[in-house]
Amino acid sequence: MYAPDDRKPLTVPALAEAKRGGHRLAMLTAYDAGFARVFDESGADILLVGDSLGMVVQGHGSTLPVSVDDMVYHTAIVARGVRRSLLVADLPFQADATPERALEASTRLLQAGAQMVKLEGAGHKLEVIRFLVEREIPVCAHLGLTPQSVLRLGGYKVQGREDAVARRLREDAAAVAEAGATLLVLECVPSGLAEAITAAVVIPTIGIGAGPHCDGQVLVLHDFLGLHTGHRRPKFVKDFLGEGGSVAGAVKAYVAAVREGSFPGPEHSYE
Repeated sequence: MYAPDDRKPLTVPALAEAKRGGHRLAMLTAYDAGFARVFDESGADILLVGDSLGMVVQGHGSTLPVSVDDMVYHTAIVARGVRRSLLVADLPFQADATPERALEASTRLLQAGAQMVKLEGAGHKLEVIRFLVEREIPVCAHLGLTPQSVLRLGGYKVQGREDAVARRLREDAAAVAEAGATLLVLECVPSGLAEAITAAVVIPTIGIGAGPHCDGQVLVLHDFLGLHTGHRRPKFVKDFLGEGGSVAGAVKAYVAAVREGSFPGPEHSYE
C-alpha cells in the first residue's frame, strides 16, 4: 500500500498516488501558525485555511463576510507553521465569480504560501477550474453542501437524498475532475452517494459528513477539539481531544482513525 514519506513534504501529484495506493488522507483546517505547526508535526496530510474562519474565528453567522484579504492573511501565517503538510486555501465568496477574479485571488493565495486553492460548486465554476489549472494553479473542488450557497439552500442541509440532486452531484463530480480539479471535498451527502462518487472519479475525495468511504476526511479545528463556536454542532463531528489528551495527541488519534477507517462511524454519517 502506498504511503507518503512522513519526512518529506506532501506534493500535489502525491494525492493521486495516495488514492491509487489506498492511503486515506487526513485533513484539518488551520488558521494560525501555532496550530498549523502542531498539526503538521503530528501527521496531518493536508491543512486547509478554510473560509470557515468567518464563523469559528471572526464570529460571523456564515462564511459570506470573509474577504480575499482575510484569506491571504491567514494563509500567510499558517504557511509559517507548515513543513510537510500540503496547504490548501479557500477562495471566499464571489472571489471565483469570474475566471479573472479567481486568478487574481488565487495568485495572492499561492504567493502567501498555499499550494492549492479550493472553490465551491460546478456549473460556471468549471470554466474557472479550467482557467486556473491552465495557468498552473492546482484546484480542489467542493460539492454537496456548499456553505457559500447557504442563502439559496435555506440553511446547512444534507444534499443528495433526492434522486435528481444525487444524479446532479454525480455528474458534477465527474465534471470537476474532467475540468482539472486535483481533489474533491464532499460535504454533507449520504454515505452511499459519496461511496459511488469516490469509486467513479479518478481524483481523491475528502469527506466531511460524507461517510467512511471517501479517500480521506476533513474536520474543522474547533470541532475536532470539541471547542464551542456558538454554532450548532454537526452530526459528523467527533471530539478527539478527549481521547488524545493533548492537541498533538488529538491530531495523532484523528490521523490514525482516518487511516484505519474507524472514523467516521455510522453515528457520524448520513443515509
